[in-house]
Amino acid sequence: MSARNDKKAQFQQTGKKSSGLLIPIVLVVIVALAAGAWFFVAGGSAGGPQQVKANSDGTVRLTADAFADGNARYFRYQGKQGAIDFFLVKSQDGVIRAAFDSCDVCYKEKKGYRQEGNKMVCNNCDMAFRTDMINQVKGGCNPAPLERNLVGNEIVIRVAALERGDRYFNFQIN
Repeated sequence: MSARNDKKAQFQQTGKKSSGLLIPIVLVVIVALAAGAWFFVAGGSAGGPQQVKANSDGTVRLTADAFADGNARYFRYQGKQGAIDFFLVKSQDGVIRAAFDSCDVCYKEKKGYRQEGNKMVCNNCDMAFRTDMINQVKGGCNPAPLERNLVGNEIVIRVAALERGDRYFNFQIN
């Protein structure tokens, strides 16, 4: 039986305590997955859209350099009837594009878009749209275009253009 006990001892960790790392590792993984899921569902805009205000000339102005990295930035303008959400993204062709964070099809769900590489993906139906087609293709589930102009180093959006997007965000469900 001595050989059996020797073999048994070889696989037992007598006198050694478990490192106790399993529980903290599992907790870290769970927290990381939860945070990742929240970020994914929130459209990649941790903390929500950035609030913007109109200038005295009736425009919203954003620094063009802020979009150089190609990451979509989400904004909220407080319109006459309520909040109007939109995003800007610099596409691979170097153009800064703007769209309402909504579309003609899924707007009632109020889920908006998330960015995956060089595509914007509808958070409701998962349709993906190349960023270089934003402001070019309209209708359906494409991001609803938002007029903007590049003036010097600023992206200029007229309040009137933002207010035209009000129908996507401030409506009554009957």
